[in-house]
Amino acid sequence: MRMSDPTGLDPADWSMWRAFSGMREALDRALEQRVQRDAGISTADFDVLRTLAAADGRQLRAGALAESLAWEKSRISHQVRRMADRGLVIRADCPTDARGTWVVLAPAGAEALAAASCGYVDVLRRAFFDELSPAEKRALQAVSQRAREAIRGVGSEVPVG
Repeated sequence: MRMSDPTGLDPADWSMWRAFSGMREALDRALEQRVQRDAGISTADFDVLRTLAAADGRQLRAGALAESLAWEKSRISHQVRRMADRGLVIRADCPTDARGTWVVLAPAGAEALAAASCGYVDVLRRAFFDELSPAEKRALQAVSQRAREAIRGVGSEVPVG
């Protein structure tokens, strides 16, 4: 007699979850290795640089940057400090709000982003996008959007302290 799974999840669901999370971890590692090799930066650096490069004036308030990346404010603060120390971004005080900080893409950050972008996209294309049919891409996008909405709902249900 087989013991039932104490979590209540079906074995097929567990299998699908392991396949998905394993794929995501492997893809994250491949991306991390590629941007490190090509530009000497991390994927977190790349995400910040890419977001700043797409912003008006190549700058964002620190809070807006955190929100755009779905990061906690403390994480963005530490990340930006490390990147500023390496000359990838510039932190500038906001003249209209003494508590506000602008994060500005520095020339060295733009160079690092340019050096990393082709390899990053190459890994995404060869290891992920090229493996999916157009229908699978549409389905994955729809599932991802529904899951993100569900995650927002679950997050609001978690009791605080």
